[in-house]
Amino acid sequence: MNRLLLLSIIIFTALSSAGKGPVKISGLVTDQDNEPLEFVTVKVQGKALGTTTGLDGRYTLTCPETDTLRLVFSCIGYEESRRRLIDPSGEVTVNVKMSTATYALGALEVTDYQKQTSGMQRIDRDAYRLAPDASGGSVESMLSTMAGVNSNNELSSQYRVRGGTYDENSVYINGIEVYRPQLVTSGQQEGLSIVNPDMLGGIAFSTGGFSAKYGDKMSSVLDITYREPEAFEGSVSASLMGASAAIGTSSKKFSQLHGIRYKQNSSILSSLDDKGEYDPRFFDYQTNLAYTFSPKWKASFLGNIAINNYKFIPHNRSTKFGTSTDAKEFTVYFDGQEKDRFETYFGALSLDFKPNKASTFTLQTSGYLTNELVAYDISGEYWLDQAGTGSAGGENIGGELGVGRYHEHARNRFKASVIALSLKGETGINRHNLAYGLTYKNETIMDRQREWELRDSAGFSLPFDPDALKVIYNLSSKHDLKSSRLEFYAMDTYRLEISAGYLNINGGLRLSYWDYNREFLVSPRASIGFVPDRNPRLALRFSTGLYYQAPFYKEFREQIEDNEGNVSVRLNPDIKSQRSLQFIAGADYTFRAFGRPFKLSGELYYKNLANLVPYEINNLKIVYAGRNLTNGYGMGLDMKLFGQFVPGTDSWLSFSLMKTQENLNGVKVPRPTDQRYSVALFFTDYFPKFPKLKFNLRGILSDGLPMTAPRGSRDKGYFRAPAYKRIDIGLAYALLSPLAEGAKRSGFAGNFKSVWLGVDIFNLLDISNVNSYYWVTDVNRLQYAVPNYLTRRQFNVRLSVEF
Repeated sequence: MNRLLLLSIIIFTALSSAGKGPVKISGLVTDQDNEPLEFVTVKVQGKALGTTTGLDGRYTLTCPETDTLRLVFSCIGYEESRRRLIDPSGEVTVNVKMSTATYALGALEVTDYQKQTSGMQRIDRDAYRLAPDASGGSVESMLSTMAGVNSNNELSSQYRVRGGTYDENSVYINGIEVYRPQLVTSGQQEGLSIVNPDMLGGIAFSTGGFSAKYGDKMSSVLDITYREPEAFEGSVSASLMGASAAIGTSSKKFSQLHGIRYKQNSSILSSLDDKGEYDPRFFDYQTNLAYTFSPKWKASFLGNIAINNYKFIPHNRSTKFGTSTDAKEFTVYFDGQEKDRFETYFGALSLDFKPNKASTFTLQTSGYLTNELVAYDISGEYWLDQAGTGSAGGENIGGELGVGRYHEHARNRFKASVIALSLKGETGINRHNLAYGLTYKNETIMDRQREWELRDSAGFSLPFDPDALKVIYNLSSKHDLKSSRLEFYAMDTYRLEISAGYLNINGGLRLSYWDYNREFLVSPRASIGFVPDRNPRLALRFSTGLYYQAPFYKEFREQIEDNEGNVSVRLNPDIKSQRSLQFIAGADYTFRAFGRPFKLSGELYYKNLANLVPYEINNLKIVYAGRNLTNGYGMGLDMKLFGQFVPGTDSWLSFSLMKTQENLNGVKVPRPTDQRYSVALFFTDYFPKFPKLKFNLRGILSDGLPMTAPRGSRDKGYFRAPAYKRIDIGLAYALLSPLAEGAKRSGFAGNFKSVWLGVDIFNLLDISNVNSYYWVTDVNRLQYAVPNYLTRRQFNVRLSVEF
């Protein structure tokens, strides 16, 4: 009987256990206004089980059945909430409303840096505010000190990324792509950067591996967000190079921010070898307006007007170059002048609709117009002499190498307009964040170009013809083009916490079509980031994707030479987008040293390049072959040490190694932007015992670029320019120091947030860096490369006021 009873108990227990199954708990987490709360952590107390709510505030959790379950809901900024479930089984719904928490915060100190788990890195907009910059205070000058980014011209805001050209970099402001002028050939002409540093709200930058929502460019993305003021604010700055002002106001529904800049850098240009009357006048106005109709509807407008005038009347030039044993001197006396005008008008209107916290939809329309004119007639008489040293140590002339005259003429006109209409959206579903968009662009281009150069060496016009007067170079172009593009992207960002750590996965697809060449592009992109629980100071990431460089206009202008030596431009309807298959692996390690936070970053990359359009660079002028002729690759290593060497100030040291190569006419040659090494330093410090005195240093050492003769080709021969070496320093004294949050001043000084008086020294070591070359040809067709040196040591004084 006892055995029968015991057997019955065992069978009953087994059947009862077999009937139990997992408990599925789901629900909605909201705030006090019944709005969904995203990223709320939901944990089972005492067990290694948990999840987070999605952008719609919903969660789902599965756990073994037990007598009692205790759920813990936590989120930054809200009071912790707990729920107890007695003998739960099957499917259980638990909805929670969380209350806002109130904290009394003391002084805050940065103890670590944000982990980078994607291809985009965030940059502090205040890091460079007082840094010396010969280009006039551009964001791009700071980017040139980042790992993988290069610029060999302090007069320009253009930059190259990992072996790409200036044209391979995308720039977005408030989610809208902006463009750079097409006819700019030198830093003297360029004017102001499109990005107004006085209006910045956020900076995100990627040197590769960016997501599918960014356009068809192969090298980099600069994503700028202008801020929307929350109260009255303003700033004014003035220096020997120009002035700027910004003012913003805000009411309950309407905010506005306006910025105006003026640049006149003739003092900097006066240090160039070409002496004369420089008259550059650059003006820029931008506005960012936003109106909130309701919590669900919002409209915004972004506008820009830029008018840049450059006038130059050259007088003479004297350039010494060569070595101590082979010194040469190039002397020119000029006649004529150059007048350039670059006008840009840009406007974008956006309408945002947010039906709930999980979804946002944006309808955007934008218009871009550029009107560019480059006109010059400059003649000169030149002497190229062999310089020597006499027995007494004084300089003498060792003999004439070349003497002659030249006349350069250009009347180049370029107009372009881009009208775009787009619909974009973001939707959160549990741990997924979906983003998608459709854009239509209509482009209209007018190109009128006529330029020629006459050279007379030793009384003979080059090329020499006894029966006719010929010019050494002439080019004409007359084209009108209308085309349309259609672009679509969709991507998903998935965040997941697993037992091993935190995962951030992004995958997307970008599609585009251009009716000019009837090309349809498919661009898949993916990235994954991982932060291990065992070592949370380490962050790992990997990205890959197929990126395209969609031609805009210059890329498919093919130069055709007839039997008489006349060059005309033909638009190539068979042009294809250049292609880059990229693989990028990176890691960040954060640590503390000297009681301060630091971050060491490194990235390895490889780019397989196909359908390349060969080009050559002269200063900022890029001349494309107009056809897809080559394939190649680029690979390298980027390292960066980032940290607060001094409390409250950011500094960094970057180091890059790179190799690029392409197959040009069967010859393996480096690409024109093959900068094999680069070291850059951006450093900020305060003087001991003088906390109001701030010191900034910006230094760059980078390899020289491959150079060729005009209208030459690297497969026929090339040489490298000397390395670019430059140090700029700045000293700034706080007449009124920035106030801590919530602090106020009394009296008249209470109207100001800060007042800084600064002195800059550009090119501290007075190094003659080479930007390009002027080529002199004698009657025997022998060419001499005369270096065009950049600016020498210059001083600048500036005053910055914030209120």
